[in-house]
Amino acid sequence: MKNFALLGAAGYIAPRHLKAIKDTNNNLIAALDKNDSVGILDSYFPKADFFVEFERFDRHIEKLKRQQNIPLDYVSICTPNYLHDSHIRMALRRGADAICEKPLVLNPWNVDALQAIEKESGQKIHTILQLRLHPSIIALKEKVAKENKKEKYDIDLTYITSRGGWYHISWKGDESKSGGIATNIGVHFYDMLSWVFGKIQENQVHLRTKDTAAGYLEFEKARVRWFLSIDENSLPNEIKQKGQRTYRSINIDGQEIEFSGGFTELHTESYKKILQGNGFGLEAAKQSIEIVHDIRNLEVKIKGEKHPFIQ
Repeated sequence: MKNFALLGAAGYIAPRHLKAIKDTNNNLIAALDKNDSVGILDSYFPKADFFVEFERFDRHIEKLKRQQNIPLDYVSICTPNYLHDSHIRMALRRGADAICEKPLVLNPWNVDALQAIEKESGQKIHTILQLRLHPSIIALKEKVAKENKKEKYDIDLTYITSRGGWYHISWKGDESKSGGIATNIGVHFYDMLSWVFGKIQENQVHLRTKDTAAGYLEFEKARVRWFLSIDENSLPNEIKQKGQRTYRSINIDGQEIEFSGGFTELHTESYKKILQGNGFGLEAAKQSIEIVHDIRNLEVKIKGEKHPFIQ
């Protein structure tokens, strides 16, 4: 049984990590969040110590080790994107491995710095790239490898997940903290595309607002027109008529890839692989971090292959 601490216990994604820690028969000894709406802890680890101040949390972890010989093995990081880098460093200083939600960090040079710190500390940094564990995506990767086409695949990626007015008031609406739309809701798609279709060769941005982003990516084996939005007005009419607020589509050479289900256990599967020594590390995350950094900083130009929703 390994000892875990969790940062960001009141966040949206925290319950998946709590469940994964529980399902892999491990123990949560401490949790932190500046917000105290963390009743979810009762469902998984009611005896875990909880803190709203980082300094007291950090002191508690040290006291457990020094006074009670209770080591910290892993720190699960579910905090806002801009804090990931700092919290990963804290985990390694405390002699623990880090398990961090995506995006691992906001900038490519942060990955380079963490690689050096990881080497110095002897600890490991793991990131959650759960789409790589989704059965439909694994089957797609195997299909692409088996076909070994000379021509590139043509892909339309569309993801619309409606958000209310709260979004822009929260840290997610602050690009300096979240990285913007493409980073916040798209980074795991870019990782999946990188994993299946190889190295990035071209990156164009056709649209970038606080609600919506769109562009074109070219990989070794694929040409991708992508569209991401949190604006419900972007939803196709047939989706609106059904009363649905989310639309997710990956169309490859005219064929739809179905992967809307099967997400509920992927964090637990991620934890199992990490505990077995087979998790995804810094190098695995690097290309998707480079892609979202460039999307955030490239000049917007309306040229080339545009996603149909831009029209």
